[in-house]
Amino acid sequence: MSVNMVNAVGAYANAARAARAPGMEARDSGGASFAAALSEVARETVGALRQAEQASAQAAAKEADLLQVVTAVSNAEVALQTVVAVRDRVIGAYQDIMRMPI
Repeated sequence: MSVNMVNAVGAYANAARAARAPGMEARDSGGASFAAALSEVARETVGALRQAEQASAQAAAKEADLLQVVTAVSNAEVALQTVVAVRDRVIGAYQDIMRMPI
């Protein structure tokens, strides 16, 4: 099958026109970047872990209510499970990309 030069140029021109069509322009979401969002989640998780640690230390010194300790530890556990789940999904996505043929 031979390639007709006129058809190839026409196809290129059609593709260039489609790229300039409405809705194909780059968009700025105006929000935080993905890295900034992950950084904020990591900061919040570390904060939850620190609060749980402080509550546990206060409970050991009999200065905190048991309900406060359980709540802080539960919050820290949920935050850590969320971070681990996101990490696993990111690693899975990276592995899928690496398996794609070029």
